[in-house]
Amino acid sequence: MPELPEVETVRQGLVPAMEGAVIDALEQRRPDLRFPFPAGFAERLTGRTIIGLGRRAKYLLADLDDGALLIMHLGMSGSFRVEDGTIQTPGIFYHPRDKQAAHDHVVFHLSNGKRVVYNDPRRFGFMDLVRRADIATTPHLAGLGIEPVGNAFDGVTLHGLFAGKRTPLKAALLDQRLVAGLGNIYVCEALHMAGLSPERAAGTITAEEAGRLATAIREVLGAAIAAGGSSLRDHRQANGELGYFQHSFRVYDREGEPCPNLACSGVVTRTVQSGRSTFHCLTCQR
Repeated sequence: MPELPEVETVRQGLVPAMEGAVIDALEQRRPDLRFPFPAGFAERLTGRTIIGLGRRAKYLLADLDDGALLIMHLGMSGSFRVEDGTIQTPGIFYHPRDKQAAHDHVVFHLSNGKRVVYNDPRRFGFMDLVRRADIATTPHLAGLGIEPVGNAFDGVTLHGLFAGKRTPLKAALLDQRLVAGLGNIYVCEALHMAGLSPERAAGTITAEEAGRLATAIREVLGAAIAAGGSSLRDHRQANGELGYFQHSFRVYDREGEPCPNLACSGVVTRTVQSGRSTFHCLTCQR
């Protein structure tokens, strides 16, 4: 599933096309994705201006001029692409790739001449409409933890979140109620950079270690966003290009390779925690 860097990369790619544009028409090519579309979905979006495109954790958020909020989630295989669009006849939309695009499920036709196409072969993504005023209580977003790239995220906050917790450190970082947006790849990478074992009880980390970990998380996420995210299977940027952070992995999917820490003689080990692969070094991560 796309993690925070992949979603943020998609957001950045969509902003030039979508922010400030009017949705002249919307094609909804099936009744559902992971969930059914809201009633009157296409009609409610047609004619609306997108006044802002944001992100919360792994969700894309489009603010509309009528106070509605379009919530979009990529699921496992969802992607957006931006194209130059053509409307030949009112209500009839054509593009040379349409016959091949069997999994293009939603198409935004924008007033600036752009088409934004949502493609999702596995249909685990979804779109929903809520009132912006209800953002704190909508089930998709209610209860999400702190943003790891936000100004409030630091070692002091992280140390407080983990105080007294016996759950393994990796599981605590993946708990979206504590820190929102982190996933398996970037937790493995940040824990190695910080020199902390994913198996340690979260409540045992010191204030100094929490500061080191918060810095590592910020650095890993920042580098991943700059690289366009990680493309292991489905992720593509809005311009169709792959992300390339996977070429910079320290430990993720590097089982058996020498630890990248030059002062360490260990090797990268793969273990399983809560059904997920964890890649780490038993020598330098304590």
